[in-house]
Amino acid sequence: MSLQVEKLEKNMAKLTIEVSAEELEKALQSAYMKNRKKINIPGFRKGKAPRQMLEKMYGPEIFYDDAANALIPGAYADASAECELTLVSRPTIDIVQIEKGKPFIFTAEVAVKPEVTLGTYKGIEIEKIDMTVSEDDVNAAVDKERENNSRVIAVEDRAVQDGDMTVIDFEGFVDGTPFEGGKGTDYPLTIGSGAFIPGFEEQLVGAEIGKEVEVQVTFPEEYHAKDLAGKPAVFKCTVKEIKVKELPEADDDFAMDVSEFDTMEEYKADVRKKLEEKKAEEAKAQKEDAVIEKLIEGAQMEIPDAMVESRAEQMVDEFAQRVQMQGMSFEQYMQYSGMSDVDSMIERMKPQAVKRIQSRLVLEAVAAAEQIEISEEEIEAEIQKMADAYKMELEKVKELLSDSERNNIKEDLAVQKAIEVVTEAAIEK
Repeated sequence: MSLQVEKLEKNMAKLTIEVSAEELEKALQSAYMKNRKKINIPGFRKGKAPRQMLEKMYGPEIFYDDAANALIPGAYADASAECELTLVSRPTIDIVQIEKGKPFIFTAEVAVKPEVTLGTYKGIEIEKIDMTVSEDDVNAAVDKERENNSRVIAVEDRAVQDGDMTVIDFEGFVDGTPFEGGKGTDYPLTIGSGAFIPGFEEQLVGAEIGKEVEVQVTFPEEYHAKDLAGKPAVFKCTVKEIKVKELPEADDDFAMDVSEFDTMEEYKADVRKKLEEKKAEEAKAQKEDAVIEKLIEGAQMEIPDAMVESRAEQMVDEFAQRVQMQGMSFEQYMQYSGMSDVDSMIERMKPQAVKRIQSRLVLEAVAAAEQIEISEEEIEAEIQKMADAYKMELEKVKELLSDSERNNIKEDLAVQKAIEVVTEAAIEK
């Protein structure tokens, strides 16, 4: 294999890759062996026609596509390793020459990792992040726990109030005629939840169990059923059940039930401590985000479109895997979310892809400027974390890691150190 590299505008490169005629001949012979049983030639048993006969009847190009598809991945991988550029996108392949007895030549246009010119990266000024935990925050957390430990009780001696959990029967009419989907039986509805058409739930306040009430509403103009959009409707409703949540008292007994503490005072002190820890973690993340944003603003770099496209595609692939892990096919998700195709999702991901690329590039530039080095001990410790997470032996994980994956770990650790350098040096005002 021989390689020529031509740098193009906007951080793109064109690799011209030449594979020997001998390698092409091997690939053509393999393509013949793979396809011969699919082709019938009069006078020959199926799969027994000589290659020369097939090429004479159908032209020598009959096996070109399969041969090219077999040669390109390996030749491109070799060229990527040989060239001194860092390639950061999927290549666009164009076949220049494919002919028996001649070298196979193709080109690959691919994005090259952009160079970054950093601005000031130490002493970056950002807004001070409030980490105060107020008494209201503590009380809200306690109330949430009370809500989690509440019990539901039936109410029979009063009418519906805001916040009640009800069970209703209803039937809707437009111009006096029932409409499809407008009827429900034993339907659970929490008043004030906003689950129904605007104005519906409020008109049930004051309704008594077993007594029919009429609710008059107008469907929103953007309602999903176009035949109902903007039209006035009347719903005949009957409240069948009223239930409310009964929260436990915020006292020492409650504290003992939900925690290891004997008093409400001790429990609230622990709640405050945990909220402060959580807020500190959130503030750390916010500070990092703010500093990286300033880093990007002060840096100069030209990101090729192909790099953004590849990163967006990768993000969609990763998202699809997460969706499938939750038991839903990606096709189902696309249908439910109203997206027409994968291309539209890739387009939506591109702004986020640009931000991720910029963040990574500036942090790698900081790591280079600070001459950050990662020791073998640090890499080993990170692999140990992976082994612990997957409940595997350290040596087994090390065996499974390729050189490129190990290098990715090293680069990730360097980037994390770069984040620490710039955030610790940042000035909060």
